[in-house]
Order: sequence, then structure tokens, then C-alpha cells
Amino acid sequence: MAARSVWAVRRLVQRLLASSAASEGRGWLHPFSTATQRTAGEDCSSEDPPDDLGPSLAERALKLKAVKLEKEVQDLTMRYQRAVADGENIRRRTQRCVEDAKIFGIQSFCKDLVEVADILEKTTEYISEETEPGDQKLTLEKIFRGLSLLEAKLKSVFAKHGLEKMTPIGDKYDPHEHELVCHVPAGVGVQPGTVALVRQDGYKLHGRTIRLAQVEVAVESQRRL
Repeated sequence: MAARSVWAVRRLVQRLLASSAASEGRGWLHPFSTATQRTAGEDCSSEDPPDDLGPSLAERALKLKAVKLEKEVQDLTMRYQRAVADGENIRRRTQRCVEDAKIFGIQSFCKDLVEVADILEKTTEYISEETEPGDQKLTLEKIFRGLSLLEAKLKSVFAKHGLEKMTPIGDKYDPHEHELVCHVPAGVGVQPGTVALVRQDGYKLHGRTIRLAQVEVAVESQRRL
């Protein structure tokens, strides 16, 4: 800026000298007349640009932009930290729910089984208190009634919780549902490769096999093992 001012002053001096020489030779106005001063002022103002405004406005704009960006960075940082904290809380709650489900997932089933245990206990007490010594027929009748009541209650509990007993007699052998115990000759009306006898019942829970049924599979006589 100082160099530019010096350059403008030098140029102004040169013009003044040139104007003074022309005035002396031709009889014009004095070099320091009002017209000459006005021309010099105009030249000075035209050669000296407003250096104070440009850089100042640019600096203020950059500062404002920097402040705005800094606020945006702070806001994004806070949002990120909040999202991380929320994710960690969700993970902990989910883990707690999974652990609770493992522990208390069979709570309803156990509650229903307790009722079965109550029936068994009351039946046992009733038989032992009311049965007369030597009356075996009455004892067997009471035992039968108690067992029938228990069976009905168990079936009700199993159906309520989606536990189903498989009855595969006559069905085609399926290794995903049946455990082969042995082969037996196919009798009348029994197709080879089908289940002829069930030694132990299998069960499904909501359609998924949880215990294979132990079965005997019918085969043709010559293929008997």
C-alpha cells in the first residue's frame, strides 16, 4: 500500500512538472492554479484504490464462515455422541431382555405344570386317606380317575403352549422326525417304508420337532434285518 502511494505521488509530481513547463512556455495558468490542483486531485483519487474496504470485508466474511462451520461441527459432534450413547443403551436393554427371556421364557408353561403337580398331589392324598385296606378294586378305580384327570390336564397344557405329540403310525419314515429302532416285516395293510410301531412318542413345539419318535419301520420280508 505504501509503495503504491509513493508511486502515485511520483506520477503526480511528474505531471505537475510537465504542466508547469507547458505553462511557462505557452503562457498558460500557473502550475499551482485551481484547475491544476483539481486535475491533480482527480488523478490522485483515481490512482489510489480503496484498499481499506476490500480486505476488511473479505476477512469478516471468512470469520463469519469459520464461526458457522465451527458451530456445525460442534452440533454434529453432540449428535454423534448422543447417537452412540443411545445405541449403547439399546444394546444393554436388548441384552437384558434376552437374558430375561432365557430365564423366564417358560414361566407360563411352568405355572401350568404346577397345576398338574397339584392334581397329582391331591389324588395321591385322596387315595391314601379314603381307601380301605384290602379294597383293591376301589383303589384301582381312584387311581384310574386320578390318572385320567392328569392326562386331560397335561393335554390341555400342551395344546395351550403349542406342544404336540406326534402320531406317526402309518406315515412314511422321515429321519427328521423319526428315530429308527429296527425293521419289521410289513403286515397286511402296511406299506413298506412306513412306521409300523411307535416305541416312544415324539413331540413338536410350534411345528418344530423337539424329540424324535422312536419307531419300527415296515419292510418287505426279504429285506428284513
